[in-house]
Amino acid sequence: TKHKQESEKADKKKRSMSGVAKKIINPMSLRAALNLQSSKIPEQLAKSSAAFLSSAPSGGKHTLPDLSYDYAALEPCVSAETMTIHHTKHHNTYVTNLNASLEKLDAAVSAGDVSSIIGLQGALKFNGGGHLNHTLFWENLAPAADSELKDGPLKDAIIAKFGSFDAMKADVSAMSVAVQGSGWGWLGYDSKSKQIVAATCANQDPLQATTGLVPLLGIDVWEHAYYVDYRNVRPDYVKAVWDVINWDVVEKRFIAASQ
Repeated sequence: TKHKQESEKADKKKRSMSGVAKKIINPMSLRAALNLQSSKIPEQLAKSSAAFLSSAPSGGKHTLPDLSYDYAALEPCVSAETMTIHHTKHHNTYVTNLNASLEKLDAAVSAGDVSSIIGLQGALKFNGGGHLNHTLFWENLAPAADSELKDGPLKDAIIAKFGSFDAMKADVSAMSVAVQGSGWGWLGYDSKSKQIVAATCANQDPLQATTGLVPLLGIDVWEHAYYVDYRNVRPDYVKAVWDVINWDVVEKRFIAASQ
């Protein structure tokens, strides 16, 4: 009958569209996006997973950033040996492990595997923070000849908060030296108080995600950042690193954060 023929055509079209849909949602990223909507994954966990997965560059992989200076450019404050090991070994390890963790997260989200997603949070935070912190760190370093805090909004803000440039250095240095175990000393911007603030974070915890402060200047006080040059004498390293700070980059960060 005519009605039966129309019904068969509708069923055939439905099956055809279903096949197209399967092809469309086949890519891992889209399957992950669909599963993020699943009630099996708690809302906050779904949001954090989506943020991690979307953080990857367009190529799908985080990469080790190039430096704008040679490994020997920061000598004698930081040796070429330290810079080479720090950049190509330590930072590169964070990048490698971050990419591996993101691949596992992608698979876990696609499978709706809440247990595995939770289990990956520590590795994502540690390696993601390590990659972010070191990227900021390389950018806020420069050869000693280029390290100068010029008159301008950053210098004015530092004096307004700390009283003087030297007083700021003393505060950040004392806090950085006092970090127990491994971590970072920071100069950050508090968007609520509109002030520059000295702070520290343990391990590779990123400053903004941990404290809400926008990172302006970071000092790596993990031993791998200074052991070759200063052995275990962290105060000597922290004192020396002030001679190779790229204040132009720090000021650009400050202006961007305070706007």
